[in-house]
Amino acid sequence: MKRKSTIQDENSVPTTLVEFVLQEWNRDVPDAVSTAAESIAAGYGDSVQGILFYGSCLRTGEIEDKILDFYVIVDSYAAAYSKRWLAVANQFIPPNVFYHEMDVDGLTVRSKYAVISIKDFGFRVNKACLNVSIWARFCQPSMFLLPKDDCATNRVARHITTSIETMLGNLLDLKPWAVASRDLWVAAFEETYAAELRSERGGKGLEIYLLDQSRYDDVTPIALAELGINPGDTTSTAPVTQPSRTDNFQAKLMWFYRRFNGKIVSFLRLVKASMTFDGGIDYLAWKIRRHSGVEVEIKSWMRKHPIVAGVVLFWNLRRKGAFR
Repeated sequence: MKRKSTIQDENSVPTTLVEFVLQEWNRDVPDAVSTAAESIAAGYGDSVQGILFYGSCLRTGEIEDKILDFYVIVDSYAAAYSKRWLAVANQFIPPNVFYHEMDVDGLTVRSKYAVISIKDFGFRVNKACLNVSIWARFCQPSMFLLPKDDCATNRVARHITTSIETMLGNLLDLKPWAVASRDLWVAAFEETYAAELRSERGGKGLEIYLLDQSRYDDVTPIALAELGINPGDTTSTAPVTQPSRTDNFQAKLMWFYRRFNGKIVSFLRLVKASMTFDGGIDYLAWKIRRHSGVEVEIKSWMRKHPIVAGVVLFWNLRRKGAFR
């Protein structure tokens, strides 16, 4: 799908984070991606502000035998759902997660998509939000598809810039010396991965950074400038001596709270997803096996009772080291 330019000169060098994000969105996406996004959006009618495409398929461009990742941004949950319980569940523990599958020119396109209101999205990219999942996800590359209007595009772009500032600002509170792009992003990803239930092994932070190294290196000086930080004013190397336990105590305490909050919320989202995500148990088993190497046996009763199965699987896999 050909993208319409969102800034006057797509070849200009961005000087602000909003310009950077809008320029990043000014790319083409495969027709299969746009077709899947349109089909998903159709299920939510006029409530859709737009759809964010993100994740491994965006980074690699590979679609076949993969699962696309989308976030559907809606006006409100009441407007998005005909079933009240889905609106309540989305409000209580956002986002709701669903599975979508369709045929596009003979290719089976599978998608996992989350639904979140523009109000919730705005809060959850902010530094005031304890949970890391949204701001840690959308400080990474994304594409905004099917915008409702220019106002929606600009509003979501500002939220994306906030997620970048939140990610880096929270890390710098903990490690103020880490202003070099590689140090900054790798440390930030490692901290946020530790604040969720993840099946990936260690070293994922470096892997994510290296996949889009030039992008992170380009955005870092812009983000630091908007945070009011001049890399020349601080040391760019880690302290030689081991920091004391009282150094940056408040920042350490906040990251402890984020890890505690993240584990609990991730577990609750997994349980809730078992009610909304068709084939969720099988998808979970596939993803855990892919990222951790731990084999998961899915029994017939688990598909009939996904909530109970989700709890049982969680504790068994936790003991086997599938989650960190």
